Amino acid sequence: MITDKEFTLRLIRQLTQALEKLILDKPEESLMQKELDFESLMKDIFKFDFTTLSLKTKEEIIEIVNERQERDHKDYYEMLGNLFYFTGRQAQNNDFLDKAKTFYELYLQTSGIFALPVINRINEIKKALE
Repeated sequence: MITDKEFTLRLIRQLTQALEKLILDKPEESLMQKELDFESLMKDIFKFDFTTLSLKTKEEIIEIVNERQERDHKDYYEMLGNLFYFTGRQAQNNDFLDKAKTFYELYLQTSGIFALPVINRINEIKKALE
């Protein structure tokens, strides 16, 4: 039997993969073609939409993640990094890019994974924010 936590974690991973494909500019693999309703995924994961999430400070978002099970933090941080990176690039929003950098750094810390694409994105964001 699938629990709510497992279902939410599956949604997070699904959104992370879809965003990763969008970041890598593979339009044939877009969110719409995968029939993922972005806003409903956000509401299923966080219980509110992206606009509400984006208005929160990094600290407030980290607190939301900290309320989840510790083993799931890395998945949340990777998804949040992708989410703010993609939307920050699209909207040329430095606040979103700064949030993406923070969440990517937290992802690297909590996962213990050496992820070169994530490191490259962090460096790209640092240059953009200078």
